[in-house]
Amino acid sequence: MNRRKILIGAGIGVVILIFAAIAIKQGRRGGVEVRTEEIERRDLVAVVTASGSIRPHRSVDIQADVSGRIVDLRVEEGDEVQSGDTLLIIDPTTFLAASQRARAAVASARATVTQAQANSDQAMRSAARTERIHQQNPELISDQELDAAETNRDVQQALLEAAEHGVAQAQANLREALDRLAKTVITAPMFGRVTRLNVEQGETAIVGTMNNPGTVLLTVANLAVMEAVVEVDETDIPEISVGDSTSLEIDAFRDQVFTGVVTEIAHSSIQGGARSLSGRTSNQSVDFEVVIRLDYPPPDLRPDLSTTADIITAVRDSVLSIPIIALTLQKPEPLEEETPQESEGETIELGEDGSEELEGVFVVEDDVAKFRAVKIGIAGRDYFEIVEGLEEGDVIVAGTYQAIRRLKDGDPVKASNDSSEGDK
Repeated sequence: MNRRKILIGAGIGVVILIFAAIAIKQGRRGGVEVRTEEIERRDLVAVVTASGSIRPHRSVDIQADVSGRIVDLRVEEGDEVQSGDTLLIIDPTTFLAASQRARAAVASARATVTQAQANSDQAMRSAARTERIHQQNPELISDQELDAAETNRDVQQALLEAAEHGVAQAQANLREALDRLAKTVITAPMFGRVTRLNVEQGETAIVGTMNNPGTVLLTVANLAVMEAVVEVDETDIPEISVGDSTSLEIDAFRDQVFTGVVTEIAHSSIQGGARSLSGRTSNQSVDFEVVIRLDYPPPDLRPDLSTTADIITAVRDSVLSIPIIALTLQKPEPLEEETPQESEGETIELGEDGSEELEGVFVVEDDVAKFRAVKIGIAGRDYFEIVEGLEEGDVIVAGTYQAIRRLKDGDPVKASNDSSEGDK
């Protein structure tokens, strides 16, 4: 009885093993289910996306050159102004009095010059007369008296020169006082619009010092020429050049796309975070400012609006391309008595274990995935440009992501191009 049970159990085990072997064989014959795609030519556009804000090309923050109370404010925010228009007036009373004192000082200095001139003329005549008498009769005028007359002449001449310098000094003080008086009237430096007004009539304007930037009274900007200032990551900066065309989306203008041109690329990064001894900031991210000049900005475009820019860094017409998801890394097969070297047309990177890895795709040949190293060019939104390694018409594994990660060179595959699978 026990022997019969053993035989029955052994028979069941054999049947199970046979079915398992058949299932494994069928699974191998079927291969890994993948999505395939035939290599073809496409037009590719390489884009760098960055965000930032809108600003006028020319904008002036107007500050006071003299301190005082604002007694006349002639503009409101949003007003359009011409160059030279009066924007506001600071109380001129103190500066008017200073200019009057300076005028009086000039008049006094000129009177001093007149007096000094008369004294100098008298001293010169006296010295000349003394010298003439001394020459005719030395006994009447001694040498000491002659020296005294000549000395007095020189002294009066020097006093005249000092008085003339006093006039120049007084005139300089007058010009300074008049200049400060003129600065109580603040005018528009250019044509534009008042985009920011920070003061009201009756407030006091403060002059900036070393530790105090002073009061920004208002801002005048020329809104005819507008720019977008975006922050670009350091890894993308080498791809961008002055003159690159750009498309922009502004949050305030939905369903509208604007165009522009890169006009400026910063040569130093945006300062942010605490600096270390090496000069690098503690913040991991390093960004650079890129300025984009907008083509035909709308009249109602305002500064400081948020924007997102797509900067077109390269364009390729009709080039071989592969889906971005298809590109993967594989370890090369070791060759005996040969040192692996980086060959042209291949990207070699180090894997997690320190071994070199090749960048490439899986080409499907007779339902078998063959890894082939490739050299890529620019990256579009969904496709890489292929420079070397593939030919038009080659069939590659284009998904799914998990299937590509699991594939090995020589694995059998089964094509299933069901679009519902996705690239997950």
